[in-house]
Amino acid sequence: MTDYPKPPFPKQAQPVPGSQRKMEPYPDCGEQSYVGSGRLAGKIALITGADSGIGRAVAIAFAREGADVAVAYLNEHEDAKETARWVEQAGRQCLLLPGDIAQKAHCQALVDDTVERFGRIDVLVNNAAFQMTHETFEEIPDDEWLMTFDVNITAIFRLSQAALKHMRAGSSIINTSSVNSDMPKPTLLAYATTKGAIANFTGGLAQMLGPKAIRVNCVAPGPIWTPLIVSTMPDEEVQNFGEHTPLGRPGQPVEVAPIYVLLASDEASYITGQRYGVTGGKPML
Repeated sequence: MTDYPKPPFPKQAQPVPGSQRKMEPYPDCGEQSYVGSGRLAGKIALITGADSGIGRAVAIAFAREGADVAVAYLNEHEDAKETARWVEQAGRQCLLLPGDIAQKAHCQALVDDTVERFGRIDVLVNNAAFQMTHETFEEIPDDEWLMTFDVNITAIFRLSQAALKHMRAGSSIINTSSVNSDMPKPTLLAYATTKGAIANFTGGLAQMLGPKAIRVNCVAPGPIWTPLIVSTMPDEEVQNFGEHTPLGRPGQPVEVAPIYVLLASDEASYITGQRYGVTGGKPML
């Protein structure tokens, strides 16, 4: 299916971090459409922010490709249970891990709990993110700036470092960057800055881990219809979200998941240090 909804969308402001269950139209995470073919058979994946949106779509796709999945999320328990239901319906195991990745101890606990349950980590997907919209530079709170960095980039450093000792040759780290890494949106200054950092971190870490045959790549989504949007953007932006892309609409989470599958799979054995845009036609140069 490619006949996805186009704006305008209804007003639907939500408190942070947002709930996918309350969104209209409901995001497509591949629940009814994604068909796997065993490309990740037997792999173990830890995915942050996997309760909803891109993370849920990746969890569903990974499970249908044969992977067991640890789902890390903040506190959206009902959304996370829905993700687990789809993973288990695919015949795979799902471990739910709530908590705040801005905390160093929790990053270590996520890795420890995943390894305790599954024995190792083959794929680490650093996907969770925080953003807030501000019209002026002066109004950005210091503590919010720091929190954005703790969630969006420092957690990636901590999780990758903790997971590395449990990864073997052929393993994969996949980070979620953004089209904002190349085209920073000024009202999302802190978020956009971290997404540029993620792209840089990915390129550098890929070179460091190359001798270990562990690959590191990032995906740069454009406007994707997720709870992050309705919980952090003003009504007018939500109503018109995605309209300025060449495709004239936001992407659905299921449309981003296939690149994560490729990068997690052995088919991508010679792909590392790269950034892949899924932007609806917005150029990344």
